[in-house]
Amino acid sequence: MSVSRRTLLQASAAAALGGIGAPWVARAAEAEFVYKYANNLPDTHPMNVRAREMAAAIKAETNGRVQIDIFPSNQLGSDTDMLSQIRSGGVEFFTLSGLILSTLVPAASINGIGFAFPDYDTVWKAMDGELGAYVRGEINKAGLVVMDKIWDNGFRQTTTSTRPITGPDDFKGLKIRVPVSPLWTSMFKAFDASPASINFSEVYSALQTKVVEGQENPLAIISTAKLYEVQKYCSLTNHMWDGFWFLANRRAWERLPADLREIVAKNINAAGVNQRGDVAKLNAGLKDELAGKGLTFNQPTIGPFRDKLRAAGFYAEWKGKYGEQAWSLLEKSVGKLA
Repeated sequence: MSVSRRTLLQASAAAALGGIGAPWVARAAEAEFVYKYANNLPDTHPMNVRAREMAAAIKAETNGRVQIDIFPSNQLGSDTDMLSQIRSGGVEFFTLSGLILSTLVPAASINGIGFAFPDYDTVWKAMDGELGAYVRGEINKAGLVVMDKIWDNGFRQTTTSTRPITGPDDFKGLKIRVPVSPLWTSMFKAFDASPASINFSEVYSALQTKVVEGQENPLAIISTAKLYEVQKYCSLTNHMWDGFWFLANRRAWERLPADLREIVAKNINAAGVNQRGDVAKLNAGLKDELAGKGLTFNQPTIGPFRDKLRAAGFYAEWKGKYGEQAWSLLEKSVGKLA
C-alpha cells in the first residue's frame, strides 16, 4: 500500500469516528482563495440574488479556485464596522452607499446632491462615465479597490401624513425625519423644513406618534418597513439618488493572480448591471402595490425644487465642499446647478 493511499484510508477512518482526519479531508477540497463579501441588505434583495449568481459563476470560471461567501443583512456588523473591516482585511468585499463612504472619501457622496439627477438615464451616464471614474479614483487614493460598476440603491421619495409635496413650499415647516448626515440636514433646511435626525429603527414609532410628519426613503424601504401604515402621501420627489460601490480590500485583491482578478471583476460588474434592471422592475411594481395599501402618489416637477436650493445657496455651499473638478463633472451630466 502506498503512503498516500494509506494516509487517505487513515483519514477516512478518522473522519468516520469523528477524529482529527475529518478536517484534513475537507481542506483538501477547499478553494485556493475563500473571500467574504458583506452587505447590509436582506437575502432576498436583488443585490444578494445577483451576488449568489455571481459567486457561482466566479467559482465555475476559476475552476473552483475562488470562492466568495456572502454575508447579507449586516451579519458581520454595521456599515461603519464593515468599512473598518474592509480596510483592515477582516472582509475581502463589501458594498457601501456613497453617502456613508463619504466619511472616508468625501467625494463619494456627490451623487446624493439634492435634485441633481432627473432620471436613471442621467444617473448611469454620469456614474458609468467621467463622474463615476473621478469618484473611483478618490476611493482608490483612500487605499481601497473599487469595481467599475456602481450598484443601485435607488431614488429617494418623500412620504408624509399631513400633505403631499407638490412644490418646494410644501416642505416649509414640515417635521421630517432624515438620516444622520450633513447633506440631508442642509438640504431640508434650505427648504425651510424642520429635519430631525432619527435612527431608522425608530422611524415607524416616530411617525406613528407624530414626533415627525414625514420621512424619505426608496420605495423598497417604504414597503418593507410598512411605513404606508403610518403615512398617507408619497410624493415621487426623486430628490436623491444613491448607489452601492463594490469595494475590495487591496491586499486581498492583489493576492489574486491577474487572470483570476479579471474573471472576478468581470462577473461582479455584470452582476451589478443586472441588479440595476432588477431594482427598476421592483420599483415599478412597488408603486402599484403601495397604492393598493393606501398611499396616495403624486409626481411633482423638479425645476422649482432646484431653483429653491439654488436661491438658498445649497448648491454653492456643496460646490465649495466638493471642489471645482468634481462639481464640473456633475454639472456636465446634469446641467448647471450652482
